[in-house]
Amino acid sequence: MSAPVITAKSLDLTFQTNDGPVHALKDVSLDIAKGEFVSFIGPSGCGKTTFLRCIAGLEQPTGGAISVNGMTPDEARKARAYGYVFQAAGLYPWRTIGGNIRLPLEIMGFDKSDQSKRVNRVLELVDLAGFEKKYPWQLSGGMQQRASIARALAFDADILLMDEPFGALDEIVRDHLNEQLLELWARTEKTIGFVTHSIPEAVYLSTKIVVMSPRPGRITDVIDSPLPRERPLDIRDTPEFIEIAHRVRDGLRAGHVDD
Repeated sequence: MSAPVITAKSLDLTFQTNDGPVHALKDVSLDIAKGEFVSFIGPSGCGKTTFLRCIAGLEQPTGGAISVNGMTPDEARKARAYGYVFQAAGLYPWRTIGGNIRLPLEIMGFDKSDQSKRVNRVLELVDLAGFEKKYPWQLSGGMQQRASIARALAFDADILLMDEPFGALDEIVRDHLNEQLLELWARTEKTIGFVTHSIPEAVYLSTKIVVMSPRPGRITDVIDSPLPRERPLDIRDTPEFIEIAHRVRDGLRAGHVDD
């Protein structure tokens, strides 16, 4: 079996604030294998996003160790090992959709012909072909998030980190984007780390679900999903899906009891 793409061992993180220390993560150990779709779920403030930011090198742990592709998160960031999708689409309103997607490629020094090829390819991937010259305000919220995902995919990193990208969208749009994300994952075979507050979303999308406790964030359960990789939306009505959702809910309750 190949080495994990992401490994955390006894990870701790304490923030120093004016009101005293805040213990965000406590003794978090986890392996993520290549090609897995791993969701992190837990109550607000449990450290889900903090852990994702540690993977990305955006936060520095105060204890333990974390590696990405055998490197430190900082080294992995410099090696362009991952793309990051934030909660808000974060598109610049004065740049077209193509211009927004092109921005990281410009910063990284890709030549213009390569930039154009990459922009066209990722627009196709997220079903936004033909929207390159539109501006963000001309697109719906769901389309803006797809453009944000395209931007994260543009330089073809093997790892995609997503911090609750669909949380602000209505349920119908969210369901559609969940389906599209699974199709995208199947086509690209990326390793995905995905933060969510939604139990159905976590169960529907993931090969592995990491359940976290209230602060300090600890892992209360890691669930390897038995569901097939191809998942129509109505799989959510099956006994297997409902059983996993119950286990996630039990893990969330257990975290509260232990707190």
